[in-house]
Amino acid sequence: MFSNITTAPAKQSVSETITILSGRLSSATLLEDRRAAILGLRSFAKEYPASVASGALRSLIGSLSKDGEDVDTVKVVLETLLMLFSPNQDSPEASEEIALWLADEFTQRQENITLLLNFLETTDFYSRLYSLQLLLAILSARTERTELCVFTAPLGISRLVAVLDDRKEAVRNEALTLLTYLTPSSPDIQKLVAFSDIFGRVFNIIATEGSLSEGSRIVEDCLILLANLLRLNPSNQSLFREEGYIPHLAKLLESTYHTGKEAEEEVALWALEQRNRNIYALLAVIRLFLIPGAVGTSQNQAAFWQHGVLYHALQLAFSHDAELLIKAEALTTCADIIRGNPKLQENFAQLQVPSVLETAPPTNGHTEKTSGIPAVYVIDGLLDLTLSVPTPQAFDLRLAACQCIKAYFFNHPEVRLHFLRRAIEGHSSGVDETANVLTTLLRPSNDSTPVDPYRHWFAAVITFHLVFENAEAKALAMSVTEGDADSGEEVVTSIQTIASHLVSALARGDDDRIAVGYLMLLIGWLFEDLDGVNDFLGEASNIQTLAQEVVRPNARNPVAQGLCAMILGVVYEFSTKDSPISRSTLHSVLVSRMGRDKYIDTLNKLRSHPFMRDFEVIPQKLDNTGNLPDVYFDATFVDFFKDNYSRMIRAIDRDPGMEISVVTNGIQKGISREMVDSLRAQADEKERMLQATLTDLASLNGKLGQEQADHRRTKETSTAELARIKNVNEALQRQHAEEIKKIGVEQRSKDEAYQKQITALQKEAARAAEAIHADYRDKQLELQRQFDYVRKTAEAEATRSQRRSEAEMADLRATISRLEVDLMKANKAKAEALHAAQEEFTIKLSAEQSKTKAEESKANAAEEKCSKLEKQLSQKEEELEKSRTELDEKEEQKSAAQTELDDLLMVFGDLEERVEKYKKRLIDLGETVSDGEEENEDEDADDDVD
Repeated sequence: MFSNITTAPAKQSVSETITILSGRLSSATLLEDRRAAILGLRSFAKEYPASVASGALRSLIGSLSKDGEDVDTVKVVLETLLMLFSPNQDSPEASEEIALWLADEFTQRQENITLLLNFLETTDFYSRLYSLQLLLAILSARTERTELCVFTAPLGISRLVAVLDDRKEAVRNEALTLLTYLTPSSPDIQKLVAFSDIFGRVFNIIATEGSLSEGSRIVEDCLILLANLLRLNPSNQSLFREEGYIPHLAKLLESTYHTGKEAEEEVALWALEQRNRNIYALLAVIRLFLIPGAVGTSQNQAAFWQHGVLYHALQLAFSHDAELLIKAEALTTCADIIRGNPKLQENFAQLQVPSVLETAPPTNGHTEKTSGIPAVYVIDGLLDLTLSVPTPQAFDLRLAACQCIKAYFFNHPEVRLHFLRRAIEGHSSGVDETANVLTTLLRPSNDSTPVDPYRHWFAAVITFHLVFENAEAKALAMSVTEGDADSGEEVVTSIQTIASHLVSALARGDDDRIAVGYLMLLIGWLFEDLDGVNDFLGEASNIQTLAQEVVRPNARNPVAQGLCAMILGVVYEFSTKDSPISRSTLHSVLVSRMGRDKYIDTLNKLRSHPFMRDFEVIPQKLDNTGNLPDVYFDATFVDFFKDNYSRMIRAIDRDPGMEISVVTNGIQKGISREMVDSLRAQADEKERMLQATLTDLASLNGKLGQEQADHRRTKETSTAELARIKNVNEALQRQHAEEIKKIGVEQRSKDEAYQKQITALQKEAARAAEAIHADYRDKQLELQRQFDYVRKTAEAEATRSQRRSEAEMADLRATISRLEVDLMKANKAKAEALHAAQEEFTIKLSAEQSKTKAEESKANAAEEKCSKLEKQLSQKEEELEKSRTELDEKEEQKSAAQTELDDLLMVFGDLEERVEKYKKRLIDLGETVSDGEEENEDEDADDDVD
């Protein structure tokens, strides 16, 4: 009864199931079967990503290509691939290497990335969304490869940027995130994205999301994308500026402090934090245009001024509603906009901002109607913010205001002196003492010192930048005095007053920041300023107090101690013999009270102190401990200290008798007095030597004049002789040319006569041959006589021609010999004349060389002329050689005529042979030709010729 019961099938393992599903996916021909296999694989993707990827990854990617038209299949495949990139963390197969493996499979074949980009053009929501998410996952795993694949894909970047116009926020936000991660490091991608109209789309998204005040994280992502595109990319910055997007930045900035609401609504804490992040990101984007020394920075500064970016940034910085960090960043942005741009620096002071000290309704016309807070000029507002806001929480804002003031007169001496004069006038008149750097330094309020040490520090830093490396500003500041001489009060200079406050702060044990501020100012002021050093040494107790501070054991802070050592080194380095404390006395005091080793050790400790050594890497801002920040130094002073550290180390070893030479306003100050005396004695000796030299020079000038006159006479004689030789040479040339011409004419006439004779003979021979052929039997004897006559005549004529030619050749050789003799005589005469002239020149030249070097050059000129004459003689010899060559050619022509005569004789020989042939033919024909008849015919022919 139990025989029909079937057993249950064996349970399959996960790996077997995945293998079966993978095989079905790769081998199935029906779409429904493949989709069912993909659904099965998706159920295992989260828990078993390695197994699914190893068995079915290529099949899944292939399904995207094969079944791309089926929306449901594409959705399931993309979901499965996303699950493989983000499996469950507690999965036994979860590993970071899986993501790298998956990304490699996609990026090693360009068509895989192109396939995902193609899905962005479909209308299906999930295909677009999942494709973007998958591209982002691949980019996170293999950044460089993915960037290259997207960049090289056809219209890849353009399609990504176009997704930002998608109405579905999820798709648009994913595209924004993908572009943000795609653009940080590749300049090529940045340029391609920028030229795809990205800026307009980004600002549209920001406006749609509620701008900076009400925008969410998407607004911050948009600004981060802008920062990626604009960072260190001049071409994108230029495109942004030229396409008119800077007004959008100004509009966004304006919206940060003009909300358009009469009453401020309660804002959630998270929304307030996001708004601050958005504003901070916008200010960071603006600062990317303002990198010092970068290409296009000046154009960007001018554009920000023109479109009101600077104005709105200032209003934000002085807004009473903005956060302190936002206000500090806004002031830093303002400083970057005006730094190094003279035109903007000059116009900057004309702007007005809300007062940071007053909140009462305004009583004058300079007000802001919307807030009712009095308006002040921006420089006054910055000074109030820097010097009159004592709360520690506002340190970053005060530091940013100080940076803005320094940027106002950075590299602009006229603005710097104007600012200093205004400070001096305000200090002298006693108006606005709370916002005057000189009043803060020269008349400090002891009540505020324990509470706000940075008030004096900021005043010292601003003054340091006013006088640093500016001799005119140092002299102007040193003219400020304290005390009324008319009332019997002691008049104290500004340097002595600051030194007195420094000594008092060290004695009372005030906060080290106050002493450090005073010391930075004095070091920068006294460096290379001999007048300032002398003014400082007017109070001898300053040296004793500072030296005592250097050697004080267990000092609280080595920073102030090291700066005390440095100012002593500066004072000694630039002191003189005429200083109130002479250089030698000062050196002995420093060595005896402080010691060389202690001086060097103190400077070394300052150089190795973290505040100085790591200044560039330590954040110069407020920390979260609630204490005062560890900000002691200014950046410019740190660079100055590091540049002159080695010089200050060597200063104490410099000999007291040797003063430092300093050039100030074109005037050299400071030098060794012993050297001056030595130089003066050397100058007197040089003066005596100069007088003796002048006397010798006058004598030499007289001799030189005589020698010049002699040389002129010699030159005239040489010129006349040269002209005579030239005339003789020209006459010889003309005679030679005429003779050559005459010989040529005679030779041509003879050649023509020879040619005529040869032509006549040829004609006669032709006629004789024709007569022989026409009437051989009748004219045989006559032909023989003519033949004999022609032969004898030709031989006689040839003999006579040969004799005449030989006679003419003998005449020509005699003429050439005579010409050669004449030429040799002329050459000998010229050579003797030249030799005599050269000997005369040599004698005079040797005399002139012993007297002056100028005559030597002129004698050389005469020798050059002689060499030219020799060259001309050589040219004449070459011409004579040419004449000889022409004579040889004539001889060759004569030989040619003789050859023609020989040819004619050969013709006559041929005629005799023909006569012999004719005789043989007559004999063959039976005719009788006797020798007697031949002899009679010969005699008759001879008689006829006679």
